[in-house]
Amino acid sequence: MDALTTACPPLARLYDQVRAFADMMVNRHGHHLERWMATADADELPELRSFITGLRRDLDAARAGLTMPYSSGPVEGHVNRIKMLKRQMYGRANPDLLRKRVLLAD
Repeated sequence: MDALTTACPPLARLYDQVRAFADMMVNRHGHHLERWMATADADELPELRSFITGLRRDLDAARAGLTMPYSSGPVEGHVNRIKMLKRQMYGRANPDLLRKRVLLAD
């Protein structure tokens, strides 16, 4: 840890919790989620409180997202690209030109 995290213990705890969650994401250790949430709650970090509340709202989906190898990333990337093209062409062209631009953008 650097001087900033050693000088401020709450920031160091927050750093440790975020790193632990990132490790869970990268290594797909969703079975550690409840333990991580309990540890983060015990640290009483207000920065993580609403995040943990959101995870608890749909714990099964959060655990599955941290465990399973499936991702909607490619689909979200295409949706983002189409929305960007739509914004660029707003008010400039008819739907036929938009359709051609979306299909031929690659």
